[in-house]
Amino acid sequence: MNDSGSFFARWARQHLPAKRWQLALIGLFGLFASGVVMLTLVALILTPTLPALDDLSGAQLKVPMRVYTSDGQLIAEFGEEKRIPVRIDEVPDLLIKSVLAAEDHSFFYHHGVDFAGILRATLHNLRTQSAGQGASTITMQVARNFFLSPEKTYTRKIKEILLAFKIERELSKEQILELYFNKIFLGHRAYGFAAAAQVYYGKTLKELTLPEMAMLAGLPKAPSRDNPLTNPDNAIERRNAILRQMQNLGFIDEAAYTQAINTPLAAGKHAYKFNVEAPYVAEMVRQYMIQAYDEKTYAGGFHVYTTINTNDQQAAVKALRDGLLEYEHRHGYRGPAGHVTVRGEPDKEHLDDVLKDYRVVGDLLPGVVLKVDEKSVQVYTQDGTIAEIGWPGLSWARAYIDENTLGAAPKKAADVLKSGDIIYLEAIENPALQQEIGPWRLAGIPEVSGALVSLRPSDGAVLALTGGFDFYQSGFNRVTQAERQPGSSIKPFIFCAALDKGFTPASTVSGAPIVMEGESPEDEWRPEDYSKKFFGPTRLRKALALSLNLVAVRLLRAIGVAYAAEYLERFGFEPAKLPRNLSLALGTASATPMQMVNAFAVFANGGYRVTPYFIARIEDANHNVLETAKPALPCRDCEAPASAVAAGTPAPVPAPADPSTDKDKPAMAPRVLSPEVSFLVASMMQDVIREGTGQKALILGRKDLSGKTGTTNDYRDAWFSGFNADVVTTAWIGFDQPASLGRGETGARAALPIWIDFMRNALQGIPEKPLIPPQSVVRITVNSETGKPTTADDPQAMQEYFIQGTETPHELPIVEGEPGPTTAPPDQAPDNVREKLF
Repeated sequence: MNDSGSFFARWARQHLPAKRWQLALIGLFGLFASGVVMLTLVALILTPTLPALDDLSGAQLKVPMRVYTSDGQLIAEFGEEKRIPVRIDEVPDLLIKSVLAAEDHSFFYHHGVDFAGILRATLHNLRTQSAGQGASTITMQVARNFFLSPEKTYTRKIKEILLAFKIERELSKEQILELYFNKIFLGHRAYGFAAAAQVYYGKTLKELTLPEMAMLAGLPKAPSRDNPLTNPDNAIERRNAILRQMQNLGFIDEAAYTQAINTPLAAGKHAYKFNVEAPYVAEMVRQYMIQAYDEKTYAGGFHVYTTINTNDQQAAVKALRDGLLEYEHRHGYRGPAGHVTVRGEPDKEHLDDVLKDYRVVGDLLPGVVLKVDEKSVQVYTQDGTIAEIGWPGLSWARAYIDENTLGAAPKKAADVLKSGDIIYLEAIENPALQQEIGPWRLAGIPEVSGALVSLRPSDGAVLALTGGFDFYQSGFNRVTQAERQPGSSIKPFIFCAALDKGFTPASTVSGAPIVMEGESPEDEWRPEDYSKKFFGPTRLRKALALSLNLVAVRLLRAIGVAYAAEYLERFGFEPAKLPRNLSLALGTASATPMQMVNAFAVFANGGYRVTPYFIARIEDANHNVLETAKPALPCRDCEAPASAVAAGTPAPVPAPADPSTDKDKPAMAPRVLSPEVSFLVASMMQDVIREGTGQKALILGRKDLSGKTGTTNDYRDAWFSGFNADVVTTAWIGFDQPASLGRGETGARAALPIWIDFMRNALQGIPEKPLIPPQSVVRITVNSETGKPTTADDPQAMQEYFIQGTETPHELPIVEGEPGPTTAPPDQAPDNVREKLF
């Protein structure tokens, strides 16, 4: 042992230096070499576990799904993260310099890792016995954000360094910066600088000022601690430090620095602004995408282009809201939304705090009444301004008592409002109306609901859809979900079934009283017309124009309830929702506005049943097309025989000569009506507008419009459906929990004005397309009272259309199996239905 010790001692004296500093240096070198060896071994072990960079691209980002109109206007976006991807050449140079000054000023000179910074951070962590301080370059932050967990451990740090080297080898500096600007988290669900610019300032990147850029550049280090919304003092301190660093680096001069640090904090929470308001459509898209793409929906960066027309959608939203507000004005003011005490000089900070719990609903702005004068009130609004409502904007507000009763007309403003009332204001945008009323009118959030949907009848594309006053108040989509009784809107389909059974527009049916007796007097059914008048024999054209209930009931009995119900199925009405009794003639079926507009589209396109669709195409994050709509289109060159059409059989589609060349052709829409019958019914519905219940539509000044009003029992539903060859639209109004709208609230009064307001915009620039009768339809002179052929010198002569061979008047038959005498009861005695004539 001693010999061995002596051997090593002698070897050390001969080979090792005698001075201690030399020994220390050798020790340090040994430690360094050992460290290098250890790091090399760690690198060799960890390198194979590093992720590949193949997917390190924009598609890797959790980009929200975006929904657009047909012309590319943004409707909505869905995703857990707010993100707006940008290319690096779209990022302002001064913003890049702000980020470099804040995070990594030597970014363009290192190879992914700042070793001096790591050494400083390591020594600090050893002194404090923590792992709290890092020295991440921008490249290392990209590595961590894309591939690694955010936990602060030495193992993760080594992986981060190795991955940073790998990223620097495989990507350019510009590519790395682009990933950073799109990926980094900046607080309030904003990922990437473009999204943060929108969230904090409501701006695009190019619109940001220098102090705003510096503010955003300060967020990656501590998005919560340095956030301008939650910690404004910290945010300003961090912003100014970055501005000082920018000056030190020569990125900005002294004047720019001084001006920037003296700029007040201007950040605020900004909601993402959508170009077109179509939230009900957006929700329909979201539901489809979840069903089709599951978990990828919110992060896959899908671009979904709908069939929605921007101008039509904006017109639909405005028309429905205006119509619902007008209904509320007719039925009185229901009172303020709340009350707060206001004394002396208003405390705006307190009022802001009160109003923050009230949201804008359908463009109605909440506010607090500050002062009530004789004929006007002053209101502090949620947007921090003082608005004045003059007497024309207040005088309508008679107190609501019930749907048929109003309070006394107010004589002064104090009869309506008092100081401290929390109210809603309607902005008057129409210049002519603004001159009459002023810029503001008192309003209330409508309790009544409504819907409007418009299709392109040639293929079923949804041009506009709004399912209520405000989606964020109620997401219930009344276009697709509200099953309501269509009332007299069903009559065109009953009359159509009669025409297909041999009746003509000139056929006469009695409008005399009907009494259906049941087992007891309580079961007695007396259908009647709105006017309480009784008509004698009436031509079907006139009966449809005036929406005569008694004629419709007799006509249904003549053709047979079973036949009529089965016939209505070809229009898309659900069999289970069609009553098998005479009340069907009065619209006691159930249908959604979407089903109604689709059914009327059959008349608009000449007899084909198209399928409504609202998604035109779906693209992935890189704009590769994933799906394209292929709607079934009418095939006018492949007509079905008359017998097949009468039976509701789809028109046959001829086999293509070369199937391989036709594989991308759309399917053919089934023909469910003959061209002749379709024309006759559309022509009869033109009289609804010319001289019937839809006469208000004459204000549009067009001769190519057809339509039908609908009103149900006790005025619970008001409808109008109308069309020309290019647009078919249905408007509905009613309470979600069915209740009376009030006396006189017919389809003509409540729904038709909404339809008119929409169609005025939708038809702008579209030339008139008159109805052209098929070759087999002839026009002859008949007597307007009897419907029988007459001569031109007859003082009651008029022109009427007939399918060739049906010119002989058709007498009202009794169909076998249907109730014969007028005293026979229906299968179920429905409530009386009254429909106003005009």
